[in-house]
Amino acid sequence: MPQASIKHHTLTGQSAWQDLLRLLKETAISDIRGKPTLRQRDNRGYWYDRYRLGDQIIERYIGEDNDDLRHRLERHETLQSSARDQKSEAARLIRLMRSEGYLTPDLATGQILMAMSRAGVFRLGGTVVGTQAFRQYEGVLGVRIGADQAAQTNDIDIASFERLSLALQDQVDPALADVFKSLDFSAAPSLDQRRVWRWRQTHRQTMVEFLTPSFKDDEGLRDLPALGVSAQSLHFLNYLIAEPLTVPLLYRDGALIQIPRPERYAIHKLIVSERRRKGDDGLKARKDRAQAGFLINVLSEEDPYALAEAYQTAISKGAAWREAIERALSKLPDTAGKLQALP
Repeated sequence: MPQASIKHHTLTGQSAWQDLLRLLKETAISDIRGKPTLRQRDNRGYWYDRYRLGDQIIERYIGEDNDDLRHRLERHETLQSSARDQKSEAARLIRLMRSEGYLTPDLATGQILMAMSRAGVFRLGGTVVGTQAFRQYEGVLGVRIGADQAAQTNDIDIASFERLSLALQDQVDPALADVFKSLDFSAAPSLDQRRVWRWRQTHRQTMVEFLTPSFKDDEGLRDLPALGVSAQSLHFLNYLIAEPLTVPLLYRDGALIQIPRPERYAIHKLIVSERRRKGDDGLKARKDRAQAGFLINVLSEEDPYALAEAYQTAISKGAAWREAIERALSKLPDTAGKLQALP
């Protein structure tokens, strides 16, 4: 089926999205309580907010070292004085984007993502994946995503690297078990009763699941110490959540969350569509391919070099990766043609 033409949001909406992202990053820096301190681990730099609490020295993770973060840290005292005005402006920008037709989360999704952001889930490496992430590409790419492509889902999937969770030496606060309890979630049954990786909201159908890449033959449960939860490990997931993007959550006065890069999301959806089976999973496979096709259509025009790099990275990972991608593309001839025409 030929891809529909790309419809862009207005320049007003795109500018508002960029302004909101900047404001939320500045607001995050304004929350620093002590002295920004750089720690080196495995040839990477990580910034921490180091402050005294009673007779204890606390180090709260801020983010991985980069030029943008350094610049904001240099201005953190100035940013603190304008934090209240920034929150008001963020809420105004979100109202503007809602009027411009941007996709926004429903109440349950907005509440839980906001609560997880405040607890530090995304600051500590958590990445939203699945349809909740796909909906965010409206802002990243400045394009309109139709309701049929991004219908609301009751599932919220959060992925994180096990090794990153160990390396950061920080934890969410409050504990996620307390966060979920406050929003009327309860732990879903698991084969391993000692580990909890799924929570379901009792008065709605919202389900939160935690995932992590599997670097072993099996796909068992792993622990994510920074988040204080267990996670279902999955093959191919490491490719998806490498180098995630920070984006604004369009809810109330906003929050920062992480999502995969759109080019990796697109290629990963091709792969996972071939892991689905019949029945409900067959419907999900068609949805996977539709999302992949949409993003590849957009990126082939907007950012073909990033898409080409993501595609080449995936097919270079081995026969299993190539075969899954080829099988998916055999069902999407127009999408296959766009990938073949990349520079």
